[in-house]
Amino acid sequence: MEPGKVSATPFSAASSSGCRAALCLRLGLLLAAVVLAQPLPATSAPAPKKPADIPMSTLSAKFSDAAQIKLINARKKFQADTNSIPAAWALGQACFWRGEFEANDEERKALANEGIAVCRTLTIHAPTVPEGHYYLAMNLGQLARTKWLEALGIVKDLERGLKLASGMNPRLDHAGPDRCLGLLYRDAPGWPVSVGGKSKARTHLLRSVELAPEFPENHLVLVETWVMWKEKKILQRDLDTLAALLPKARQQLTGGHWAALWDDWERRWQEVQARAGELLRKK
Repeated sequence: MEPGKVSATPFSAASSSGCRAALCLRLGLLLAAVVLAQPLPATSAPAPKKPADIPMSTLSAKFSDAAQIKLINARKKFQADTNSIPAAWALGQACFWRGEFEANDEERKALANEGIAVCRTLTIHAPTVPEGHYYLAMNLGQLARTKWLEALGIVKDLERGLKLASGMNPRLDHAGPDRCLGLLYRDAPGWPVSVGGKSKARTHLLRSVELAPEFPENHLVLVETWVMWKEKKILQRDLDTLAALLPKARQQLTGGHWAALWDDWERRWQEVQARAGELLRKK
């Protein structure tokens, strides 16, 4: 796809399952919980919550039926030809996407493990296929949402998969590898606990916008990050950019699974505008 062109290809053929790169956001919560779990001096503070007790939102359940149908179809295609590379990564993609609607940890874990198994095998037999590495990372992120201390051990594999995918096809999933790397570095604790770092996060988030400027998610994540970091100088500029982009994107990204993404984007857009307004009013 040429830079600046929006692909409205159906979910079964194109990606966009990384939508919010939610896996990295939730992974940040998990890693933060791990940090809080480290031994501290005697204190009356309450014990840290386990990931199962930390609220982790999913995409609206009203769109889950479509995701389930896509998963069923992906399984059928893969079972019909287990040597098919497109069928393998499409199943990994469908497992991740279905997991985005799952509220039950055990069900999410089962979906993630299914996606991990098929994608890990794909990366062994076809190591130059970027989708294998990308959807392996995405499903590792879903698995991390169900873990406690074990989540920390998943980070390196997740980071490696995203880096490999980015190096092979940086525009995959509308610059999904860089978008996810940026969120991973933004939300994970820094050295020596984990891989987080603002400089790395900034580099990858800006690169995702540069690679796929037509995709709302990239700009939305950037604006959410500026609000989080209280970076007022560039916040208004990027708010205006996203406001101008959204009407065009609504006309081009329609039907199918896009409905679930727009439902999420609209909610987040309203929330970030309110938070940005408060921040920009402060002197």
